[in-house]
Amino acid sequence: MIEIKDVTFAYRSHQPVLDGFSLQFARGGIYGLLGKNGTGKSTLLYLMMGLLRPQKGEVTIDGIWASQRRPEVLGEMFLVPEEYDLPPISLQKYVSAVRPFYPRFSQELLEKSLQNFEMTRDINLGQLSMGQKKKVYMSVAIASGTRYLLMDEPTNGLDILSKSQFRKAIIDSMTDDRTVIVSTHQVHDVERLLDHVCIIDRNRVLLNEPLVEKDQAIDLEELFIRTVKDPL
Repeated sequence: MIEIKDVTFAYRSHQPVLDGFSLQFARGGIYGLLGKNGTGKSTLLYLMMGLLRPQKGEVTIDGIWASQRRPEVLGEMFLVPEEYDLPPISLQKYVSAVRPFYPRFSQELLEKSLQNFEMTRDINLGQLSMGQKKKVYMSVAIASGTRYLLMDEPTNGLDILSKSQFRKAIIDSMTDDRTVIVSTHQVHDVERLLDHVCIIDRNRVLLNEPLVEKDQAIDLEELFIRTVKDPL
């Protein structure tokens, strides 16, 4: 479980992005983390990874403080940030450098994810477009085998077909104890993928519920607008 308890965080002397904020993510399933610009979605992901530290409160991963960045915790977490770059080396060399940090890294899952994205193994990362780099990086993230996979705007920069491939790659990687948290504004890209939706706004959790209508189309954009306009 990821637990965010009474967290306050501000960037330098600015007004706090989060102030006394609390939220939990139980283990297992695909969560959508939604909110307007500036509500702290990306900040939350970085706090979970221990890359940022709260001024007050605590963030724990299975009972261990995220800010300690202990190897046994980091080996169970992978973050796909909204913006990143990859070194101009072969995919094979990149995977060889990354995989020692993740005890359950799966070559089989890597190849399956690359296949879902219509990418091959014999590629040089420096020769790829940004969209192709995103596919490769997400394939490595999926193959890491971590219990917690955090993704910030993962479908940005992907075309329509690639977004469908992304959904398939995520579904194919899921296990009973894997938790995927997707922070996004592109709600239509993920609405049929999610098991659970969390909507935050102005330091409040407006909605934190499972999506139970699995056999029906869910208009996540309509749900988001309705929730933000008419909070309980």
